[in-house]
Amino acid sequence: MRCLLCEALSFEQICLECQSLYLKPRLHKRRLKQDLYCYSFYSYREIKDLLHTKHTDLGYYIYAILAKNSFELFAQGFEHNEQIYALAVDDLPLGGYSHTALLAKALTSSYIKPLYGSLRAKNRISYSGKSREFRLLNPRDFECKNVTNRAVIVVDDIVTTGVTLMEASGAIEAKNGKTLFCLTLADASLH
Repeated sequence: MRCLLCEALSFEQICLECQSLYLKPRLHKRRLKQDLYCYSFYSYREIKDLLHTKHTDLGYYIYAILAKNSFELFAQGFEHNEQIYALAVDDLPLGGYSHTALLAKALTSSYIKPLYGSLRAKNRISYSGKSREFRLLNPRDFECKNVTNRAVIVVDDIVTTGVTLMEASGAIEAKNGKTLFCLTLADASLH
């Protein structure tokens, strides 16, 4: 097949050379509220076209490449004094797979274990392209399971306003879990 970026022959959808040139992660830190931070690997603008593949057949392969280059590398260097759980935001499979579950799976290490189906929104409204006000008026109403007395990392693909991640963290804390931080592929506030 041919690389999507440079069209060279490749065994992957994006060749290794393009991955090293264009998909090198740079960890960014963003404060969402008092004690809640979100770490992201890319600026949304840098990988926007790749992120827009998420509900397509090609999206699975693109997200796997992005996860390998960011979440997997992060997990390899992460250490903690207790078992940590990765909770993917709304990991329902759409288009044949769940992009957030794929990201959480890439965090698997001796310190991090993904928990699937533990953070699901009861409200199915799409937030894509919506304002902060819209998001605040239409909460996700997360149902949270299997987090009591567990330390977790909340996983999503994009942080825009931070409302989803803050609501997810609140739902975890309401079940006596503790959100250590949030982890996303891209931050839409970075330029």
